[in-house]
Amino acid sequence: MSDVVVTDNPEESRYEARIDGELLGFSEYHLTRSSIVFTHTEVFEAAKGRGVGSALARGALDDVRAKGDRDVVPVCPFIHGWIDDHPDYADLVRRHDGDPDA
Repeated sequence: MSDVVVTDNPEESRYEARIDGELLGFSEYHLTRSSIVFTHTEVFEAAKGRGVGSALARGALDDVRAKGDRDVVPVCPFIHGWIDDHPDYADLVRRHDGDPDA
Protein backbone atom coordinates (compact mmCIF):
# COMPACT_ATOMS: atom_id res chain seq x y z
CA MET A 1 0.00 0.00 0.00
CA SER A 2 1.22 3.48 -0.86
CA ASP A 3 1.41 6.32 1.60
CA VAL A 4 -1.56 8.55 2.26
CA VAL A 5 -1.09 12.02 0.77
CA VAL A 6 -3.01 14.80 2.51
CA THR A 7 -3.57 18.11 0.76
CA ASP A 8 -5.57 21.23 1.47
CA ASN A 9 -8.26 21.96 -1.11
CA PRO A 10 -9.29 25.52 -0.21
CA GLU A 11 -11.78 25.73 -3.09
CA GLU A 12 -13.78 22.93 -1.41
CA SER A 13 -12.87 24.03 2.16
CA ARG A 14 -11.49 20.63 3.03
CA TYR A 15 -8.38 18.56 3.47
CA GLU A 16 -8.29 15.49 1.24
CA ALA A 17 -6.60 12.13 1.73
CA ARG A 18 -5.48 10.21 -1.33
CA ILE A 19 -3.56 7.06 -2.09
CA ASP A 20 -2.14 6.82 -5.61
CA GLY A 21 -4.34 9.78 -6.56
CA GLU A 22 -7.59 8.14 -5.42
CA LEU A 23 -9.67 10.24 -3.03
CA LEU A 24 -10.32 8.14 0.07
CA GLY A 25 -11.49 10.70 2.60
CA PHE A 26 -11.78 14.34 3.52
CA SER A 27 -12.11 16.68 6.47
CA GLU A 28 -14.28 19.76 5.90
CA TYR A 29 -13.55 23.07 7.57
CA HIS A 30 -14.78 26.61 7.93
CA LEU A 31 -12.35 29.51 8.32
CA THR A 32 -12.90 32.43 10.65
CA ARG A 33 -10.56 35.37 11.21
CA SER A 34 -8.34 33.44 13.60
CA SER A 35 -9.50 29.82 13.56
CA ILE A 36 -10.06 26.79 11.38
CA VAL A 37 -13.23 25.01 12.45
CA PHE A 38 -13.21 21.33 11.51
CA THR A 39 -16.85 20.42 10.95
CA HIS A 40 -16.99 16.96 9.37
CA THR A 41 -14.60 14.15 8.49
CA GLU A 42 -15.42 11.22 6.26
CA VAL A 43 -13.34 8.22 5.24
CA PHE A 44 -14.81 6.14 2.46
CA GLU A 45 -15.77 2.56 3.25
CA ALA A 46 -13.06 1.10 0.99
CA ALA A 47 -10.39 2.92 3.01
CA LYS A 48 -11.56 2.14 6.54
CA GLY A 49 -9.07 0.26 8.68
CA ARG A 50 -6.13 1.39 6.53
CA GLY A 51 -5.02 4.36 8.64
CA VAL A 52 -6.47 6.92 6.25
CA GLY A 53 -8.43 8.78 8.94
CA SER A 54 -5.44 9.09 11.23
CA ALA A 55 -3.19 10.22 8.37
CA LEU A 56 -5.85 12.75 7.34
CA ALA A 57 -6.12 14.22 10.83
CA ARG A 58 -2.34 14.33 11.31
CA GLY A 59 -1.74 15.86 7.87
CA ALA A 60 -4.40 18.52 8.28
CA LEU A 61 -3.25 19.49 11.76
CA ASP A 62 0.41 19.49 10.72
CA ASP A 63 -0.51 21.88 7.90
CA VAL A 64 -2.41 24.17 10.28
CA ARG A 65 0.60 24.16 12.59
CA ALA A 66 3.02 24.90 9.73
CA LYS A 67 0.93 27.84 8.52
CA GLY A 68 0.83 29.16 12.09
CA ASP A 69 -1.97 31.65 11.55
CA ARG A 70 -5.02 29.88 13.01
CA ASP A 71 -6.17 27.99 16.05
CA VAL A 72 -8.17 24.76 15.69
CA VAL A 73 -11.80 24.42 16.74
CA PRO A 74 -12.54 20.67 16.52
CA VAL A 75 -16.34 20.55 16.17
CA CYS A 76 -16.01 17.30 14.20
CA PRO A 77 -16.10 14.35 16.63
CA PHE A 78 -13.39 12.50 14.70
CA ILE A 79 -10.89 15.38 14.78
CA HIS A 80 -11.79 16.12 18.41
CA GLY A 81 -11.22 12.49 19.40
CA TRP A 82 -8.00 12.26 17.42
CA ILE A 83 -6.60 15.29 19.22
CA ASP A 84 -7.66 13.79 22.56
CA ASP A 85 -5.69 10.65 21.62
CA HIS A 86 -2.66 12.69 20.49
CA PRO A 87 -2.08 15.33 23.19
CA ASP A 88 0.95 16.72 21.36
CA TYR A 89 -1.62 18.45 19.11
CA ALA A 90 -3.67 19.94 21.99
CA ASP A 91 -1.73 23.20 21.79
CA LEU A 92 -3.47 23.91 18.47
CA VAL A 93 -6.94 23.84 20.01
CA ARG A 94 -8.60 27.14 20.68
CA ARG A 95 -10.14 27.52 24.08
CA HIS A 96 -13.76 28.69 23.85
CA ASP A 97 -14.13 32.40 24.53
CA GLY A 98 -17.73 32.83 23.47
CA ASP A 99 -17.08 34.30 20.00
CA PRO A 100 -17.23 31.56 17.35
CA ASP A 101 -16.40 34.03 14.56
CA ALA A 102 -13.22 35.38 16.06
